[in-house]
Amino acid sequence: MRWFFGGIAALIILVIVYVGSAVASLGGLADAVRRGDGAAVIARTDVKSLTQSLADQIVAAYLDRIGQTREIRPSERMLVRAAGLGVADAMIAKMLTPEHLTQLLKTGKLQGIQDLPPIAGLPQLGDIDTKNVVATLGRFRFVEPVEFAVRINDATDSDNSSEIRLHFAGSGWKLAGLVLPNRVARELAAALPAK
Repeated sequence: MRWFFGGIAALIILVIVYVGSAVASLGGLADAVRRGDGAAVIARTDVKSLTQSLADQIVAAYLDRIGQTREIRPSERMLVRAAGLGVADAMIAKMLTPEHLTQLLKTGKLQGIQDLPPIAGLPQLGDIDTKNVVATLGRFRFVEPVEFAVRINDATDSDNSSEIRLHFAGSGWKLAGLVLPNRVARELAAALPAK
Protein backbone atom coordinates (compact mmCIF):
# COMPACT_ATOMS: atom_id res chain seq x y z
CA MET A 1 0.00 0.00 0.00
CA ARG A 2 2.89 2.38 0.76
CA TRP A 3 4.16 1.70 -2.74
CA PHE A 4 0.83 2.80 -4.23
CA PHE A 5 0.70 6.08 -2.27
CA GLY A 6 4.39 6.70 -3.02
CA GLY A 7 3.65 6.30 -6.74
CA ILE A 8 0.69 8.70 -6.52
CA ALA A 9 2.84 11.26 -4.66
CA ALA A 10 5.60 10.94 -7.28
CA LEU A 11 3.05 11.42 -10.07
CA ILE A 12 1.63 14.55 -8.41
CA ILE A 13 5.15 15.97 -8.02
CA LEU A 14 5.90 15.26 -11.70
CA VAL A 15 2.68 17.02 -12.80
CA ILE A 16 3.51 20.04 -10.61
CA VAL A 17 7.03 20.24 -12.08
CA TYR A 18 5.66 19.77 -15.63
CA VAL A 19 3.02 22.50 -15.39
CA GLY A 20 5.21 24.70 -13.19
CA SER A 21 8.00 24.70 -15.76
CA ALA A 22 5.52 25.88 -18.43
CA VAL A 23 4.25 28.66 -16.14
CA ALA A 24 7.84 29.70 -15.36
CA SER A 25 8.70 29.75 -19.08
CA LEU A 26 5.64 31.91 -19.78
CA GLY A 27 6.76 34.24 -16.99
CA GLY A 28 10.25 34.51 -18.50
CA LEU A 29 8.82 35.25 -21.94
CA ALA A 30 6.38 37.85 -20.58
CA ASP A 31 9.19 39.53 -18.59
CA ALA A 32 11.40 39.68 -21.70
CA VAL A 33 8.50 41.22 -23.63
CA ARG A 34 7.86 43.82 -20.89
CA ARG A 35 11.58 44.76 -20.87
CA GLY A 36 11.62 44.98 -24.68
CA ASP A 37 14.49 42.48 -24.80
CA GLY A 38 14.25 41.12 -28.36
CA ALA A 39 17.21 38.76 -27.96
CA ALA A 40 15.60 37.12 -24.91
CA VAL A 41 12.23 36.87 -26.70
CA ILE A 42 13.83 35.15 -29.72
CA ALA A 43 15.81 32.84 -27.38
CA ARG A 44 12.44 31.73 -25.94
CA THR A 45 10.87 31.25 -29.38
CA ASP A 46 10.83 28.33 -31.81
CA VAL A 47 10.93 30.60 -34.86
CA LYS A 48 10.33 27.79 -37.37
CA SER A 49 7.17 26.58 -35.60
CA LEU A 50 5.93 30.13 -35.05
CA THR A 51 6.45 30.92 -38.75
CA GLN A 52 4.49 27.80 -39.75
CA SER A 53 1.69 28.65 -37.32
CA LEU A 54 1.28 32.18 -38.71
CA ALA A 55 1.63 31.09 -42.36
CA ASP A 56 -1.07 28.43 -41.96
CA GLN A 57 -3.52 30.99 -40.52
CA ILE A 58 -2.81 33.60 -43.19
CA VAL A 59 -3.16 31.11 -46.06
CA ALA A 60 -6.36 29.69 -44.55
CA ALA A 61 -7.81 33.22 -44.35
CA TYR A 62 -6.70 33.81 -47.96
CA LEU A 63 -8.44 30.62 -49.12
CA ASP A 64 -11.59 31.68 -47.26
CA ARG A 65 -11.45 35.05 -49.00
CA ILE A 66 -11.15 33.69 -52.53
CA GLY A 67 -13.63 30.94 -51.72
CA GLN A 68 -16.30 33.57 -51.13
CA THR A 69 -16.34 34.56 -54.79
CA ARG A 70 -15.89 31.18 -56.47
CA GLU A 71 -15.46 27.49 -55.81
CA ILE A 72 -11.92 26.34 -55.24
CA ARG A 73 -11.04 22.92 -56.65
CA PRO A 74 -8.97 20.62 -54.40
CA SER A 75 -5.98 20.73 -56.78
CA GLU A 76 -6.16 24.54 -56.85
CA ARG A 77 -6.40 24.60 -53.05
CA MET A 78 -3.20 22.54 -52.84
CA LEU A 79 -1.38 24.84 -55.29
CA VAL A 80 -2.59 28.00 -53.55
CA ARG A 81 -1.55 26.59 -50.20
CA ALA A 82 1.97 25.80 -51.47
CA ALA A 83 2.44 29.13 -53.25
CA GLY A 84 0.73 31.09 -50.50
CA LEU A 85 2.97 29.64 -47.84
CA GLY A 86 6.00 30.97 -49.74
CA VAL A 87 4.53 34.47 -50.01
CA ALA A 88 3.28 34.39 -46.42
CA ASP A 89 6.71 33.21 -45.21
CA ALA A 90 8.31 36.31 -46.75
CA MET A 91 5.75 38.51 -44.97
CA ILE A 92 6.20 36.65 -41.69
CA ALA A 93 9.99 36.88 -41.85
CA LYS A 94 9.59 40.66 -41.55
CA MET A 95 7.31 40.21 -38.54
CA LEU A 96 9.62 37.84 -36.68
CA THR A 97 12.77 39.89 -36.29
CA PRO A 98 13.65 40.20 -32.59
CA GLU A 99 12.53 43.85 -32.49
CA HIS A 100 9.30 43.36 -34.42
CA LEU A 101 8.19 40.22 -32.57
CA THR A 102 8.87 41.90 -29.24
CA GLN A 103 6.97 45.01 -30.32
CA LEU A 104 4.03 42.88 -31.54
CA LEU A 105 3.83 40.94 -28.26
CA LYS A 106 4.38 44.05 -26.12
CA THR A 107 2.08 46.59 -27.80
CA GLY A 108 -0.26 44.39 -29.83
CA LYS A 109 0.58 46.30 -32.99
CA LEU A 110 3.18 46.53 -35.71
CA GLN A 111 3.30 49.42 -38.16
CA GLY A 112 5.57 51.07 -40.68
CA ILE A 113 7.16 47.92 -42.10
CA GLN A 114 7.60 47.86 -45.86
CA ASP A 115 5.33 45.40 -47.71
CA LEU A 116 3.50 44.54 -44.49
CA PRO A 117 0.03 45.87 -43.68
CA PRO A 118 -0.29 47.56 -40.29
CA ILE A 119 -1.24 45.13 -37.55
CA ALA A 120 -3.23 46.43 -34.60
CA GLY A 121 -5.50 45.17 -31.90
CA LEU A 122 -3.59 42.08 -30.81
CA PRO A 123 -3.69 41.33 -27.10
CA GLN A 124 -0.52 42.23 -25.23
CA LEU A 125 1.40 39.35 -23.69
CA GLY A 126 3.07 41.67 -21.19
CA ASP A 127 -0.33 42.43 -19.64
CA ILE A 128 -0.59 38.94 -18.18
CA ASP A 129 0.22 38.93 -14.47
CA THR A 130 2.40 35.81 -14.45
CA LYS A 131 3.18 36.31 -10.75
CA ASN A 132 -0.43 35.34 -9.99
CA VAL A 133 0.03 31.62 -10.62
CA VAL A 134 -3.61 30.65 -10.05
CA ALA A 135 -4.89 33.23 -12.57
CA THR A 136 -2.13 32.26 -15.01
CA LEU A 137 -3.07 28.57 -14.75
CA GLY A 138 -6.66 29.57 -15.61
CA ARG A 139 -5.34 30.74 -18.99
CA PHE A 140 -3.67 27.40 -19.78
CA ARG A 141 -5.29 24.77 -21.98
CA PHE A 142 -3.70 21.37 -22.56
CA VAL A 143 -3.19 20.67 -26.28
CA GLU A 144 -0.90 17.64 -26.21
CA PRO A 145 1.78 16.30 -23.84
CA VAL A 146 4.40 18.73 -25.18
CA GLU A 147 2.13 21.71 -25.91
CA PHE A 148 -0.05 24.16 -24.00
CA ALA A 149 -2.24 26.94 -25.37
CA VAL A 150 -2.27 30.09 -23.25
CA ARG A 151 -5.16 32.54 -23.64
CA ILE A 152 -3.83 36.10 -23.95
CA ASN A 153 -7.08 38.01 -23.57
CA ASP A 154 -10.55 37.38 -22.25
CA ALA A 155 -12.39 37.77 -25.57
CA THR A 156 -14.44 34.75 -26.54
CA ASP A 157 -15.27 35.58 -30.16
CA SER A 158 -12.82 34.40 -32.82
CA ASP A 159 -12.46 37.90 -34.31
CA ASN A 160 -10.86 39.21 -31.12
CA SER A 161 -9.54 36.25 -29.12
CA SER A 162 -5.92 35.25 -29.25
CA GLU A 163 -3.62 32.73 -27.67
CA ILE A 164 -0.04 31.62 -27.82
CA ARG A 165 1.25 28.09 -27.96
CA LEU A 166 4.08 26.92 -25.73
CA HIS A 167 5.87 23.81 -26.98
CA PHE A 168 8.41 21.81 -25.00
CA ALA A 169 11.57 21.67 -27.09
CA GLY A 170 14.99 20.53 -25.93
CA SER A 171 15.46 21.90 -22.45
CA GLY A 172 12.36 24.01 -21.97
CA TRP A 173 9.11 25.52 -23.17
CA LYS A 174 9.25 27.88 -26.15
CA LEU A 175 6.80 30.13 -27.96
CA ALA A 176 5.79 28.00 -30.95
CA GLY A 177 2.53 29.52 -32.08
CA LEU A 178 0.51 32.69 -32.05
CA VAL A 179 -3.17 32.23 -32.81
CA LEU A 180 -4.22 35.49 -34.41
CA PRO A 181 -7.68 36.96 -34.04
CA ASN A 182 -9.54 36.08 -37.27
CA ARG A 183 -9.84 39.73 -38.30
CA VAL A 184 -6.03 40.17 -38.12
CA ALA A 185 -5.47 37.00 -40.18
CA ARG A 186 -7.93 38.34 -42.76
CA GLU A 187 -6.11 41.70 -42.91
CA LEU A 188 -2.77 39.95 -43.47
CA ALA A 189 -4.32 37.64 -46.08
CA ALA A 190 -5.68 40.68 -47.91
CA ALA A 191 -2.07 41.75 -48.49
CA LEU A 192 -1.42 38.55 -50.46
CA PRO A 193 -1.89 38.88 -54.22
CA ALA A 194 -5.46 38.10 -55.33
CA LYS A 195 -5.90 35.26 -57.80
